[in-house]
Amino acid sequence: MSAEATNSVTPGPMPGAVSGPVTPTAPRRKARPRIDLRRLGRAALLGPAARGRLPDAISHVVEAHRAHHPDADLETLRHAYVLAESSHRGQMRKSGEPYITHPLAVTLILAELGAETTTLTASLLHDTVEDTDVTLDQVRDQFGEEVRYLVDGVTKLEKVDYGAAAEPETFRKMLVATGNDVRVMSIKLADRLHNMRTLGVMRPEKQERIAKVTRDVLIPLAERLGVQALKTELEDLVFAILHPEEYAHTRELIVRNAAREDDPLAEVADEVRGVLREADIQAEVLIRPRHFVSVHRVSRKRGRLRGSDFGRVLVLVSEDADCYGVLGELHTCMKPVVSEFKDFIAVPKFNLYQSLHTAVAREDGQVVEVLIRTHQMHKVAEAGVVALGNPYAPAPDDPGDGERIDPTRPGWLSRLLDWQEAAPDPDHFWSTLREDLAQDREITVFRPDGGTLGLPEGATCVDAAYAQYGEDAHACIGARVNGRLATLSTVLKDGDTVQLLMGQDPASEPSREWLEHAHTPAARIAIQRWLTAHPAQAESQQSEARIVEHRTALRPADVLDPDAAPEQCADRPATGHVLADLPGATVRLARCCTPVPPDEITGFAVRGGAVTVHRVECSAVARMKDGGRTEVGVRWGEAAECRVTLVAESFVRPHLLADLTEAMASEGAEIVSATVEPPAQQQVRHTYTVQLPDAGHLPALMRAMRNVAGVYDVSRAQPQPQGG
Repeated sequence: MSAEATNSVTPGPMPGAVSGPVTPTAPRRKARPRIDLRRLGRAALLGPAARGRLPDAISHVVEAHRAHHPDADLETLRHAYVLAESSHRGQMRKSGEPYITHPLAVTLILAELGAETTTLTASLLHDTVEDTDVTLDQVRDQFGEEVRYLVDGVTKLEKVDYGAAAEPETFRKMLVATGNDVRVMSIKLADRLHNMRTLGVMRPEKQERIAKVTRDVLIPLAERLGVQALKTELEDLVFAILHPEEYAHTRELIVRNAAREDDPLAEVADEVRGVLREADIQAEVLIRPRHFVSVHRVSRKRGRLRGSDFGRVLVLVSEDADCYGVLGELHTCMKPVVSEFKDFIAVPKFNLYQSLHTAVAREDGQVVEVLIRTHQMHKVAEAGVVALGNPYAPAPDDPGDGERIDPTRPGWLSRLLDWQEAAPDPDHFWSTLREDLAQDREITVFRPDGGTLGLPEGATCVDAAYAQYGEDAHACIGARVNGRLATLSTVLKDGDTVQLLMGQDPASEPSREWLEHAHTPAARIAIQRWLTAHPAQAESQQSEARIVEHRTALRPADVLDPDAAPEQCADRPATGHVLADLPGATVRLARCCTPVPPDEITGFAVRGGAVTVHRVECSAVARMKDGGRTEVGVRWGEAAECRVTLVAESFVRPHLLADLTEAMASEGAEIVSATVEPPAQQQVRHTYTVQLPDAGHLPALMRAMRNVAGVYDVSRAQPQPQGG
């Protein structure tokens, strides 16, 4: 069964039905009393109410539902309760209460968050198919396809069929269903919250196991779906189970603070009310106590806590523009802490959250955080996707075309659904899911066409490639980030513009090194799947990497000292196509700059009666002039074969060396020597000295080299200045 116990593990009361433990630091509006499970249990045992009359057992649900949906049709709820109560009759929870108290409590949680009638109907029935003889077909026949889908989405897979894989496969099934209708996860979160509230009669080891799954999977999902009311209470319940001593210490801090005579939060709230009253801005000013985990985090960050650390001031207004009006008044009339300002209205968080955050300083040095939002923003901040109602309901002015488009489906969920299909087994899915959900912040990067990609914080260009192109990203050879060339390992920041450079070879291969830079499950799984399917190519990549790693790098000493002996400085005879204004002299082309026609050149007389020819921009020219060498006029004669040194800069990829040498050979170039530097940050530098039959072939050769996939620049070797 989905819920087995009722004894609460929470040492203290909870605010209302769905938020964290009460901190007695601030007055609260009178909350609806917590549902009395024993009273409801007795009512359930008496059987369903007469037809057409609402059972007393669901009066709390009805009251909460009407507060959000005053015109709701309650007949469906009555019908669902009757079926659920009769189906679960005779079943008991481990605490001894009738089982029907569990779906009633789950439904009340959702009703108080503002869920619409279809969600509440499915919530009442969410365990019937799993634990009774009711079938999905019966649910569909009596309540329609949407309710059937929601109930099926939260129904567990049987251990007898799936064994140890039952839990991960159940979550996989649930996430896939959530991809089509986020209300599935809303019901699951409320279900887990009530089970966590009533976990006390379980064995300690089972409490701990359930708490860890809640911490690793359910709480991150609640955060991503924006259901803060459920998330904060789940955090506190998990905190109480997994860290009882720290929980007790935090509780003592809260109790001690509540006994203080002065309350800086209340004083600042009164001052804010006065400021807004003077400005004639209609607003509701409340105090939001921090929940246990939040107080614990602040305590670890700041050490000794002061009164202002136990909560925040919340200002609620009617319109978006009023939020900025409130901000202006507070910053004008109070002392703002500018570094604490954040605008989540203009740029909402990825989980739908919108609010203005600021802080004001008191004369005693205490800083009070202030949240400013509209009533609708507050509803969404608390209830997230639950507050959005039925995502498939057509707008009043939308005729509809029969398509089911869920506007609440966020980018992170789409990515999760994509990679889960490729997860090879339940264990891999389960571990990857936990890793994925541990990434608790999302960034947005822009494509050159104006589109966007949502990625987790820390994502690289590798992740962006697989997010945009799927497995076609195997052909990615590099990227430009904000217009500048970048390696695939480059970590992206929120707001970056990313242009992915794709090769043309359909048989392109991902590099094993990419796994080191892949942050998202989709990228890691796609790369690993290719490597597993192509073991020979993967081994070839490793071999090629080892070969390149042991190559001799091009050293600065290869640019020769112009004071050296002429046979060292002059690389080769000029073969008659360079004419010098020094009769009878042997003319040599300097190998430090390898001049070729039509380079502008100059010559210098060196020992032995020779003339060495340099490009005018060669750094050796200035040194030879300063050294008193005699400059000799030189000029190009008829075109003839030439030797030139080229530097190719590229991204690392398999078979790059072979492709480059093939491109050079196709242009008639004879490779005299080649050096390849060890790769650095997925980039590699190749230096080739080549012999050409005609200097006029050089532009075509350089173009051919640039056209090789992965090569982003080819240039003539530039001599480096030498130290004294």
